[in-house]
Amino acid sequence: MAAQPIPPGIVVTGASSGIGRAIAIRLAESERAAQRHSRILVHYCRNREGAETTADAIRSRGLDADIIAADLADSGDVHRLAKEAFERLGSVQTWVNNAGLDVLTGEAANWSFDAKLQHLLAVDLQGTIALSRLVGGQLQQQSIARATDDGVVPSMIFIGWDQAPLGMEGEAGMMFGPVKAAVMAFSASLAQTLAPHVRVNTVSPGWTQTAWGETTSGYWDDRAKHQSLMHRWGRPQDIAESVAYLVAPENNFVTGQNINVNGGWNRRYDAPPTSDQSDL
Repeated sequence: MAAQPIPPGIVVTGASSGIGRAIAIRLAESERAAQRHSRILVHYCRNREGAETTADAIRSRGLDADIIAADLADSGDVHRLAKEAFERLGSVQTWVNNAGLDVLTGEAANWSFDAKLQHLLAVDLQGTIALSRLVGGQLQQQSIARATDDGVVPSMIFIGWDQAPLGMEGEAGMMFGPVKAAVMAFSASLAQTLAPHVRVNTVSPGWTQTAWGETTSGYWDDRAKHQSLMHRWGRPQDIAESVAYLVAPENNFVTGQNINVNGGWNRRYDAPPTSDQSDL
């Protein structure tokens, strides 16, 4: 009896908590439902316990999972991550670039603006670009070598920010806006570079209730809810659903796209109920 082929794997960076964990678990559920049984590699930087929790959640859904540590601000770690991921998995079908630095909570919240920006540039931008160039080249070679007619094309996802193209006031906007706008531009360029052998797309969250959103002030809680047409925070699961859609083999005609997952940007003036709106 011929040996069964090893299914290609999935890598989710920054998957020890928050959006990354939700993405990894959602992709495990999609693979299980499609009976593809891919193996999932959970990347983390320092939160090993969180990565193990994510891996356990994946295993509970019937898929194999492993963890791998790497600091995207370290060039040596970036090269090692790209190399070891393919060595462990054999081949990769989906790569999700979710890893990003949290400078809004914990010790980093007390850093200066310059220190926060430098770290964001090192991890979210430079590290992500370097890693994606290495991985993208391998995905392209893998796709060409396989040369199948089943329409299955490897997929890479980036995480942007819905407000990056137009900007947001304040230090957070001045930090995250330029960094995420650059990530989104790089994703679009990589899609042009790797097509038709690799699909590259971006998911751009709006106000999403991760660690910062769970502890923020009433002002930001109210703003997050009312700047969405759906009048609520986004959830990590909302982002994960969009990622699952984009990487699904059935959606092989979708590449070079950015999807805003923000509940719809609210451009309306919500007038009091007594206001005359008869002309609408």
